[in-house]
Amino acid sequence: CRSCGSADLGFVGISVQYLRNICYRSYRSPISPKLTDGCKLTEQESCPLPRDPSWIGIKKTMKTLLTEAELRAGVASLGEQIRERYDGRPLTLIAVMTGSLVFLADLIRVLDLPVRVGVIQASSYRGGMKAGELTTATDMLIDVAGHDVLLVDDIFDTGKTLDRLMQIIQDLGAKSVGSAVLLHKQRQHDVSLRPDYVAFEIPDEFVVGYGLDYLDLFRNLPHLAVLDQNDIEAAKEQAES
Repeated sequence: CRSCGSADLGFVGISVQYLRNICYRSYRSPISPKLTDGCKLTEQESCPLPRDPSWIGIKKTMKTLLTEAELRAGVASLGEQIRERYDGRPLTLIAVMTGSLVFLADLIRVLDLPVRVGVIQASSYRGGMKAGELTTATDMLIDVAGHDVLLVDDIFDTGKTLDRLMQIIQDLGAKSVGSAVLLHKQRQHDVSLRPDYVAFEIPDEFVVGYGLDYLDLFRNLPHLAVLDQNDIEAAKEQAES
C-alpha cells in the first residue's frame, strides 16, 4: 500500500484504491498492523485521521460497565429465555435502529428458532443526552401482520420509544408483540410498560458502546462504558473537529 508502505498484498479482485481506503481510514490498519499513529501519505494527499486521535484518549479514561464476556453471557441467557417462550415457533425480530443492531446480530445467532428480521427507525436523542420529541419511520419495516413479533431495542430509559413502537406493531396486525432490551436503566420511567426480556439492569448513567453512541461516536466499542462529564466534553470536541 503506497500510503503505509506495506508489502505486496497479493489480493486478487480487490481494487488498490479500496485497499488504500481501508488502510488510511483505520486507526489500526488491518493491512499494516504496526500503523497506530495515523497515515503515511504522500505530500499530495491529506490524511483524514489525526496523528494522535483524541477519541483514543477518551476510550482509555471511560469506566467499563459491562465487559465483552459479560455481554456475551447476558445475550446468551436472554436468548435461552426467548427460545423457551416461543418453543420452536417462527418469530419475527424487529430491531430499533440504530443502537440495537449489534445486540440484534448477537441475539439472532443464539436463537434456535425460525426467525425473520426487520428494522424500524426511532429516535428521540438525535445527538444529545436528553430525550426529546420521538420520531419514527416504518419505511424499512417488513410485513408483521399475523406474525409473532419481538421488538429488540438497546436500552429502556424513559420507556416512551418502546411503548410507541409496540403500539405501531399492534396496529399493523401482528399476532403478538413482545419486547427484548439489552439494558434496563434503573430510573423512574414515563410509561407503565415494562420489557418482557431484559439482559442487564444498569444504573442511571449515560452509556456507550456495543452499538450505543454519543454524537455518533463509540458504537464500535466491544464493551459497554460510562461517559462522565470529562469524556462528554472531549467527545464534543472530537465530533466538532
